[in-house]
Amino acid sequence: MLQAIGLTSMPRRDRPPAVDDLTFEAPPGSVTALLGPAGAGKTTALRLMLELEPGRGITYFRGRPLHRIAHPPREVGVLFGDIPGHPSRTLRGHLRMLCAAAGVPASRADDLTRAVGLTGLERRRLGTLPIGADRRLGLAAALLGAPHTLLLDEPGAGLSVSESAWLHELLRAHAADGGTVLYTTEDAKGAARNADRVVTLAGGRLVADQGATEFARTRLRPRVAVRTPQAARLAAAVTQEARAARRPVEVVAEGGSRLSVYGSDCAAVGDTAFRHGVPIHRLAAETGDTGPAASSPEGNMSGGATGAVSSGAVPPPAVPAPRDAADGGSGRVRRPARSPLRPLRYEIRRLLGVPSTPLVVAAVLLVSVALALLLGRGGRAALPAVLAGWPAISPLPPAALGAGLLGAFSFGEEYRYPALTSGRGAVPRRPGLLFAKLAVAAVVALVLGAAVVVADLEALRFVYGAELIAVPRNWPTLCASWLGLLVGCAWAGVLGAGVFRAAAAGVAAVLAVPVAFVPLLQKALTGPSVRSAAGLPARLREFAGPQWSPAADRWLSGGLRVLGQPAGVALSLTLTGLLCAYVLTGLRRKARW
Repeated sequence: MLQAIGLTSMPRRDRPPAVDDLTFEAPPGSVTALLGPAGAGKTTALRLMLELEPGRGITYFRGRPLHRIAHPPREVGVLFGDIPGHPSRTLRGHLRMLCAAAGVPASRADDLTRAVGLTGLERRRLGTLPIGADRRLGLAAALLGAPHTLLLDEPGAGLSVSESAWLHELLRAHAADGGTVLYTTEDAKGAARNADRVVTLAGGRLVADQGATEFARTRLRPRVAVRTPQAARLAAAVTQEARAARRPVEVVAEGGSRLSVYGSDCAAVGDTAFRHGVPIHRLAAETGDTGPAASSPEGNMSGGATGAVSSGAVPPPAVPAPRDAADGGSGRVRRPARSPLRPLRYEIRRLLGVPSTPLVVAAVLLVSVALALLLGRGGRAALPAVLAGWPAISPLPPAALGAGLLGAFSFGEEYRYPALTSGRGAVPRRPGLLFAKLAVAAVVALVLGAAVVVADLEALRFVYGAELIAVPRNWPTLCASWLGLLVGCAWAGVLGAGVFRAAAAGVAAVLAVPVAFVPLLQKALTGPSVRSAAGLPARLREFAGPQWSPAADRWLSGGLRVLGQPAGVALSLTLTGLLCAYVLTGLRRKARW
C-alpha cells in the first residue's frame, strides 16, 4: 500500500507550488496511473514521495516513510526517464555495479537480464542501446532489489506499440504478485486501458481518483484535435455554426495554436476551416481526458454546447495515520540513506567497468617508458627521476597525473552519470562511499606506481644495459616519497571532484599542488630561520611512555622527512583543505533540507 498524504512542493517565485496538497493511495495488487498533461506536477509528486524534493507532506510505503526504511532499493524500485549510466559501460557491468549498490548478489543481474528480454545484449554499451532496450534496462535496474513498490515516470514514452504492450504486461505481472505499481502518463486512453485506478492531476492538485471503468465512463470523450495559427478565429467559426445548426459542440482552447472540439468530427471541422479560409496544420480524431479546463468558464467557448462532463472527482481517501505521521507536518524532509550498501564492491566495479581506466593506465605506462628512455639517454638526470619518467620541465610525473585523473573520475562520473540516485538527486556523500573511493584510489595509485617503476627499469635495462643502473642507498625513502606522491595526487583528485562536482576540478586540484603551493612552500621552508625536527621521534617516545624498537624510529624519521618536503607539506595541506570543504559542503546541503 502506497499512501501519499498532503504532498506539497515548495512554492516557486511568483508561482503556485507544482504540487499542492495531494492526497491519494495506490493499493497493492493493482496498477495505478498518475494522469495529467505536461506541467501538471506528476514528476514532482514522485520526487516528493521519494524525498528528493523539499516540501511538506509524507508518503508511506506499507506503513513506513522512506527515511524509516533501512534498505530503500528493496522496498521501492524507481525509473525516471533514461538510464543515467556511463555510455561506455556494458549492460551487464552496469547491472552488476547496481547490484553492489543495492546489496544483492551479482547473479541477480543475469536473472533480470533474462526476465526483461535483454538476453544477447549483455555486452552492448549503454550508449548504443535502442530506446526499447534502454527502457527494459531501466526496469531491470528498478527490480534489482525485488521491491514491493514500483514508481515509474512516463515508462512508455517513446516505445512502440508492441514494446508498450510488453511493458504493461510486466507491470501487471508485478501487481498480480501482490506488488504496488504507480506510473505517470499523459495518455488518458492508455491509462483507462492499462491501469486499475487513475489519479488525475491538473495544476498540481487532485482532480479525480477513480477506478479505470469509472474514469473511462465519466472523463473520456471523443474529440477533434486541431492545430492552427488562427485558433481563436476557427473556434469562433465552429461555435457560430454549431449555434446555427443547434448542435451540441464544445470548443476548448488548449493553449497557443491548439483546440479540442467535442461533439463534432474531422470532416465538419475541416469544412468549417475551408469555408472561412483558416489554415489547418493538424486535424485528428482522439479520445482524451476532458480535464478541468472543459468545465472552466475560461476554457468553454461554445454557445450551444451541452456543457462539460462532470469531473467525477471524489474526496481524498480516508487514510489512517500511522504512529509517526507527525513527521509530515514539519516541512522538513529527512533524506534516506542512498549510499551503496556494498560501497567497496560498487567502487571496484565502477572503476573496472569503463574503458577509460585501462586506457589511462596504458597511456601512463607508455609515456613513462618513453620519458625514461629519453632521460636515461642523456645521462644527466638522477636515477629516481629517470625511473619515474619525470623531466624537470613537468610539474608532475605521468603516474601522478594518471592517479589523479583516475581519482577525479571516481566522483566526476557520479555527477555526470548519476547511476546511484533514482531521482537524479545529488550523489550520496556518506562516509562509506567516500572511504571506498579513497581506498580504491590509493590501491590503484600504489599499483600504478609500482608498475611504472618496473616497466621503466626493464626498459632501461633492455636498451642501455643493467650496468648503468645503480640502486641508491636511500631507496626506502625514495620509494616512500614516490608512493606517497601518487596516493596524495589520487586523493586530491577524489576530493576535488567531490567538492566541485566535476572531474576537471579534481585534475585542477592535483595540478595546483606543484604549480601553486610547492613554490610558495619552498620559499617558506628554506629560509634561514627554519628549524629542524630531527629529534621529534625521540621526543614522541618520551611523551608516549612505551619504548619502541630502533626500526620504528627509522620508519618514523623517514616518514617525517617525506612529509617535511615541500611537496609533502603542500599535498597534506591540500588534502586537509579539500576534506574540510567536502564535509562543509555536505553539511550545508543537509541544512537546506
